[in-house]
Amino acid sequence: MVFKRLLGALGVGGPTVDTVLAGPGVFPGGTVHGQVNLVGGEREAVVNGVALCLAARVEVEYEDGEGHRTQEFGRVEVCGPLRLGAKEQRVVPFAFPVPWETPLTAVGGQRLAGMALGVRTDVDIAGQLDRGDTDPLEVEPLPVQRRVLEALDALGFRFHRADLEAGHIRGTGQVLPFYQEIEYRAAPRFADRCNEVEVSFVTGPHRVEVVLEFDKRGLFHGGDSVRTFVLDHAAGEHDLTGTVDGWVRGVLGH
Repeated sequence: MVFKRLLGALGVGGPTVDTVLAGPGVFPGGTVHGQVNLVGGEREAVVNGVALCLAARVEVEYEDGEGHRTQEFGRVEVCGPLRLGAKEQRVVPFAFPVPWETPLTAVGGQRLAGMALGVRTDVDIAGQLDRGDTDPLEVEPLPVQRRVLEALDALGFRFHRADLEAGHIRGTGQVLPFYQEIEYRAAPRFADRCNEVEVSFVTGPHRVEVVLEFDKRGLFHGGDSVRTFVLDHAAGEHDLTGTVDGWVRGVLGH
């Protein structure tokens, strides 16, 4: 993918920047490879630095309601100060590490409805920060995450939407200031005990905390039930349908 724009700090005739990703997607904890191409304008320009970051739309609760903000995370500097001559071309390769807790935006190539997350290129030129647009990045699940989602599908739960919530999930090792909720409608056999279930992954290099929140509002039981289960990455080598079924039955009863 190629993302090209004119750097607005110097106006018409100024330099341009292209961000080129080696591939369209990545896994949590993985690395995005690519290059930033700088092309000089009609006159020399001083570039103080180039940075890449991930940016996502996050839902925030306020006293008078809910809203959204753009949350930056995983920022890395890819280039220090340089002088860019008129019409000069510079290529800056990068290897951009993606945090383990990076939210998923697609499963099996299908984008998750409700997600807005991408890569942004920021260029400090002539002492002014030129913030680029956020260009979509496809984040696919790790094997263990995919197995959990496949198990929910196999049990009859149906994906509805996903979003990002500002805040922390109590009792987990969460590092980022927000978390993802992947919402599923209840499987028919559990519909009398649950309206929906929301799945959150708190992922690290050695294990994944799987947080399941069961919505029982409007049902006889009432309220929500939240449980956290832990899997290591090796669990992604196995079918987890029986494991997830046991989790669900343990919370909702047999």
